[in-house]
Amino acid sequence: MMVQTTSIARAKDGCQISYGVYANPGSPRLALIHSLALSGAMWSEVIAQLAAAVEILVYDCRGHGQSERRPGPYSVELFADDLAALFDSCGWSSATVAGCSMGGCVAQAFAAAYPQRVRGLALIDTTAWYGPTAPKDWKVRGARPAESGFPSMVEFQLSRWFSDSFRDSHPEVAEQATQIFLANTPACYQAACEMLGNADLRMAVRAFRMPVSVIVGEEDYATPVAMSQQLYESIPNSTLSVIAGARHTTPVECPLEIAGFLSDLVGKSAAASR
Repeated sequence: MMVQTTSIARAKDGCQISYGVYANPGSPRLALIHSLALSGAMWSEVIAQLAAAVEILVYDCRGHGQSERRPGPYSVELFADDLAALFDSCGWSSATVAGCSMGGCVAQAFAAAYPQRVRGLALIDTTAWYGPTAPKDWKVRGARPAESGFPSMVEFQLSRWFSDSFRDSHPEVAEQATQIFLANTPACYQAACEMLGNADLRMAVRAFRMPVSVIVGEEDYATPVAMSQQLYESIPNSTLSVIAGARHTTPVECPLEIAGFLSDLVGKSAAASR
């Protein structure tokens, strides 16, 4: 498995985006978009399963990880444009795109704005819309780090991300996620939260014609199974898979299952593109 040394690309507005490519010339291409307040590192175990057969782009969204902590406002359309700039920087015309949680919202926005660049779409632990009270709810959540600090939120986050049994059996994974979460900055976190509160992709997804795989953890309390059911019912040519016992960050908790779903989707996307 080859990984390109982490590189920097510039978005349309000059924001520096940190990314890496697991090079596999001639193989199908897959772009991975991470969850709120995490980073591209969340995909490491999925990448380990797929890199022998797929060329992979993984990156840190603006305001996250090693990318520039440029202040908001943010929008899913802006984040979609960032991914388009990354494709351009890598010389990628198109790829299968997978996003988890926030990354799933960005993936939807990218497929809406750049449908010709999306061969297939995996929407993992995500939604097209968080509901009528979302702008207010996410604004309140986004303000918490400035009010009480990220450490005060860790236990809530861990219980959302992972099942109790996974935390017990993989304490090192929970600790790594915690450290990435604690490294966030309040202003960028607030901007990303408000972005999710304002996101409404319900109409956009109805126009998708590429193969779409909707995947969710059975015990996801952040974007419950009902939200994935709504995505599945709204998107032609989509499938819905529910992972038993898993919560809101299935690429970390269930990397073998997610890698299997993505491998199937990449194959289906290649066939559909012929």
